[in-house]
Amino acid sequence: MGQMVISRMEKRIVIRLDGAATVDMRIKGDVRSEDAAHKRSVLSRLQTRALSAVSALPILLTASFSAHAEDMLGLIDTPFGMKVGTFEVVQFAMFLGAMGAALLSAGWLIRERSRIAHENRHLRDKVADLNVTVQRNEALLNLKDQRVIVWEGSSSTPVLIGSLPPEIGVPESRSLFLAFGRWLRVESVTLLDRSVSALREKARPFDIAIETSKGTPLEVQGRTSGGYAIVRFINPGEVRAAQAMLKAENYHLSEAVATLRGLLDAIDMPAWSRSSEGQLNWVNLAYAKAVDERDPNSAVRDGRELFGVQARERIERDKTLNRKFHDQLSTVVGGDRHVFSVTDIAASNGSAGMAIDISEAELIREEFKRTVLNHSDTLDQLNSAVAMFDANRKLQFFNQAFAKLWGLETPFLESNPDNAMLLDRFRSDGILPEQPDWRRWKEQVLSAYHSIESQEYVWHLTDGRTLRVIVNPQPKGGVTWVFENLTEKLELESRYNTLIKVQGQTLDYLAEGVAVFGSDGKVRLANPAFASLWSLKSEQVAEGTHISAIRRVCEPVSDADNWESFVTTVTGFDDERRSLSGHIELTTGKILSYATAPLPNGQTMLTFVDVTDSVQVERALKEKNEALERTDELKNDFVQHVSYELRSPLTNIMGFTELLQTPMTGPLNDRQRDYLDHIGTSSSVLLTIVNDILDLATVDAGIMELDISDVSVTDAVTVASEKVADRLKEHNILLDTRIETGTGSFRADAARIKQVLSNLLSNAANYAPEGSTITLKCWREQTEMVFSVMDNGPGMPDYVLDSIFKRFQPYPNGGRKRGAGLGLSIVKGFVELHGGTVDIDSSAGKGTLVTCRFPLEARTFSLAAE
Repeated sequence: MGQMVISRMEKRIVIRLDGAATVDMRIKGDVRSEDAAHKRSVLSRLQTRALSAVSALPILLTASFSAHAEDMLGLIDTPFGMKVGTFEVVQFAMFLGAMGAALLSAGWLIRERSRIAHENRHLRDKVADLNVTVQRNEALLNLKDQRVIVWEGSSSTPVLIGSLPPEIGVPESRSLFLAFGRWLRVESVTLLDRSVSALREKARPFDIAIETSKGTPLEVQGRTSGGYAIVRFINPGEVRAAQAMLKAENYHLSEAVATLRGLLDAIDMPAWSRSSEGQLNWVNLAYAKAVDERDPNSAVRDGRELFGVQARERIERDKTLNRKFHDQLSTVVGGDRHVFSVTDIAASNGSAGMAIDISEAELIREEFKRTVLNHSDTLDQLNSAVAMFDANRKLQFFNQAFAKLWGLETPFLESNPDNAMLLDRFRSDGILPEQPDWRRWKEQVLSAYHSIESQEYVWHLTDGRTLRVIVNPQPKGGVTWVFENLTEKLELESRYNTLIKVQGQTLDYLAEGVAVFGSDGKVRLANPAFASLWSLKSEQVAEGTHISAIRRVCEPVSDADNWESFVTTVTGFDDERRSLSGHIELTTGKILSYATAPLPNGQTMLTFVDVTDSVQVERALKEKNEALERTDELKNDFVQHVSYELRSPLTNIMGFTELLQTPMTGPLNDRQRDYLDHIGTSSSVLLTIVNDILDLATVDAGIMELDISDVSVTDAVTVASEKVADRLKEHNILLDTRIETGTGSFRADAARIKQVLSNLLSNAANYAPEGSTITLKCWREQTEMVFSVMDNGPGMPDYVLDSIFKRFQPYPNGGRKRGAGLGLSIVKGFVELHGGTVDIDSSAGKGTLVTCRFPLEARTFSLAAE
């Protein structure tokens, strides 16, 4: 076997075979590389290939030896007469194989060296070119008119290259430069931040123009390359600066147009724009909807017109003359005819218009006109004189009674005279009496124009008439005067007083015995005939004597059962007070015909007559009783009718108030808004009173039906508490709600239960001191559901408790607001309609406790009208 040695230092290959033969191959040329690693790699490959060649020699020799085995068994004669043995032949063959392998390796090494040298020259040239390019790019980036920010991937720390001149307002410091808000305008900062975010997050390139705080424009370009995000700030020249400014202005204008069109698309008013040839080039969603198109593009593409040919020709004529059109036009939308207020403006390159649907407003305006006319006709039918003055104290409306009262001519009143001038004329005509200080008196009367409360006066005219004058301020600064002629009323009162005296004297001389008892059972009135018929002394029937005392005296000479019924009738608490009549026989043999008659305010009248006079007395009492019943029915009918009639105008007033508060009616000053708030609040309160009156009237008529269902106690208490939450918060009053465990629900009318609780809490909040606590409790008690409301207010004296459930009788004993006196009446009516009861425990200075008991299974009960 041979041995190959590669000498790297001398750049040669030496192959030694067994024996003395040696092959020495020198490598000519330069096998240098650019670096040591490349040299080591080349030499390693050469060594590996040379060894491979040497390793293949035994295989070649073995194959040769096998092919010529016969020749190798003996000696071979050479031409020189020498005999060569087998070993010498083998040794020679190995030498020749090693020489051939060495020559092949040398040739391959030479070729490899040439290729590597060529690659090295190419790489050196490329590196040199790249170095030149990098130097050139760095020189360009480091110019004074641009600066570059480079972000690598998601890294938040960028690399800054280049600079911008500081005189244009760009800081040189890295931290100050990256704080764009310190040296850019606000709108430029927003635009730049949005563009950079889109570049880094969505790889969206951009070209924008921004302005420094000194007004210098800059061009900003954003691009991505591989994993890098690059933003370049460029300082343009004067021409490019102007272009950048135009570009920025164009961007802002485009944004403004897009915003405006977005706004027009959001409103429910058809809007459009036309080209200079009059063709539609844009419409909003409302326009497309009005012309029954799916989207605005379809409406523009199909040329769908909102108005007819004549209307469009009229619009074009007006725009030709005045450059704009503004009027009302009608067209059919959705199968119905609508009236639009149309505004169309012409410009140099086209026109734009908008249409506002005023169909409902026109209907409301017509309804308002009809309402005003109806009110005027109604006021003209009144006997009370009415005059309305505006904020400038000019007469705007008067009814016929006003002109008749003061004897003024209609043309003069229609000239809108001043209020002060009218007062002076009344004085000069001698109608108004002279005042000690006329100027001060007139200023006091006219102070109503600066007041928010109504004022009331009584004027005694020189002709003997007496007027009740009510001066009511209007929300818009005007004043309404109402003059009620009290002359006849005072005369009637005088006649009434005289009549009472005459009737009293008449009763004293009547043969019929009459006694009137109050609801407490005490005598209010008794004539001498009553005492004479029962043989009573005058002090025994004196005013204030209780009926039980009279019973003790009269019962021994009459039937005890009759006097039992008399006492029950006078002092009983029956919901329905009944009249009694009959005959009673005294032990003296005198037969009396008696009758009991309920009177207003819980009073009761007892009458006794002899049998001979019974028919006449009975007829008189029946007529009086029927008159009282008709009066009561007339009262109920009047309340119901007026309540229903008030609802319509109240609804209109509230609707117009809300309409005036909307921006479409125009701006309002603070005073007008305050007046509208007062109108809305007062209308809501009045509507609540009307609804309460209607509820009571429905209960009285016996036609109210309860909607019985399962009522959750927790839900009912929560709803009632929310209704008074603002009022409690206003006065710093706490509401302590205590619902016992297991209360659950019961069968009742949920709406009426919530109304009862809300009225109780509102009543308590009206009287509870600020900073106090109202307690609302609920618990089950056998077959009843019990609610109680407790406050720490001033309480109510006993005389108030006797009539606390009466209607229209509010008692201002420490309350913040004085209502119509219907809250507790409604509570009592609805609780009793469920078959429940209401109890009030109160005394002066100790607060009030109201307890309502409802049956767990409610059924409708009918209530009699009070």
